[in-house]
Amino acid sequence: MQTLQEKINYDKTFDCVQCGYCLPACPTYETMERETHSPRGRINLVKLVAEDKASIEDLREPIEKCLGCMACTTVCPTNVQYGQILEGAKEVIEDQRSESGKQSKVEDFLFESFFSSEKWMRTLGNLTWFYQKSGLQAFANRLSLTRFAPLHLEKIERVIPEQPSPKARAKRVNHYKPDGPAQAKVAFFTGCIMDGVFFETNQNTIELLVRSGLEVLLPEQQSCCGALHAHSGKIDDSRELAKRNIEAFEKAEVNYIVNNAGGCGARLIEYHHLFDEGSYWYDRAKRFVSKVKDVSQILVEVEGLEFTKPINRTVTYQPSCHMTNVQGITSPPLELIKKVPGITLKELDRLDFCCGSAGIYNIVNYEDSMDILDVKMKDVCGTQPESIITTNPGCLLQMKLGIEREGATETMDAVHLVDLLLEAEPKVNYKFC
Repeated sequence: MQTLQEKINYDKTFDCVQCGYCLPACPTYETMERETHSPRGRINLVKLVAEDKASIEDLREPIEKCLGCMACTTVCPTNVQYGQILEGAKEVIEDQRSESGKQSKVEDFLFESFFSSEKWMRTLGNLTWFYQKSGLQAFANRLSLTRFAPLHLEKIERVIPEQPSPKARAKRVNHYKPDGPAQAKVAFFTGCIMDGVFFETNQNTIELLVRSGLEVLLPEQQSCCGALHAHSGKIDDSRELAKRNIEAFEKAEVNYIVNNAGGCGARLIEYHHLFDEGSYWYDRAKRFVSKVKDVSQILVEVEGLEFTKPINRTVTYQPSCHMTNVQGITSPPLELIKKVPGITLKELDRLDFCCGSAGIYNIVNYEDSMDILDVKMKDVCGTQPESIITTNPGCLLQMKLGIEREGATETMDAVHLVDLLLEAEPKVNYKFC
């Protein structure tokens, strides 16, 4: 059984030399202006807890207010493993909450049954479709009934995209082939929130891959990536989901495992960290990780990929923090945007500043999230875009919220990169490098 110091990654805290390079990169330090809400401040608190000089309760608020954007890791001169320290701290906090009986039945249901269930995600999408199409949404908004929703969900409810009908969802199959010979075989990771709320974007992703000459499989036994569980300190649950996905995608026997969500991709490429090095599951996880690719990485490798419909629009690109800082993917999305005829790309001054979504951070820490979003939107509005391009569902919803807060819904929208690319009508019959 692990000791507190082992679980909280005490040994890794000594890599931090308290230099302060992380401070300008940290969104919460900028908006909250407190040392305890900076990376080095949190690391120091972790060290104090491990040495029994501070309580776990002292650690709770600073850790729960961390976005987990990992921007600090990109500027750290000593390569501090902040992500592992953060997850260890969250696990210790979660252990204390479970022991004290503070974990609610709602929380148990969400993490143990809801996010990990394809059935529940499909139900979520279908219920949202009914809510939108039946007139209930318009009725609730007209009478301001949504103001009674908990956790500021009335704000998020307004920016959820229009959902496909249950019949349209049911039409999806698990195997797609291109018109010509397949240049490669890939498995598509659908994700939980992506498939529940952004089903059409998932379908567009499959269409793009097929048009690029790829055979696409959707393993039936795949599940939630486990990112939300890990971010909430439920490491054991995240580990079990990783095992389920590793087994599901091994059966597919594909060249690549493709995802279209920066947060999911970041969790998938770190599956091996959930297991002891050299163990049976560690080796299987390493093989899995070696195949994981973001859809943008796949598409930029397609020889002769062309977009035939001009999109005469000024856009800016808001990258996913986890895609940038964990996966290290920066240029492929920009390369693809620049390939679209008619596009005018205006890059942000602070490209790496988090939007404040961070999984469910904008739900459980709404006001703090909006403070961070306001900083981001000041940068966005400076480019005067007609569209904000994103590569992650949380970022997409957050940017839609930002547009509403700016009162710019008539002049600006937010779209996933995949949806933009399909709108530009990619040319079929490509060869894969």
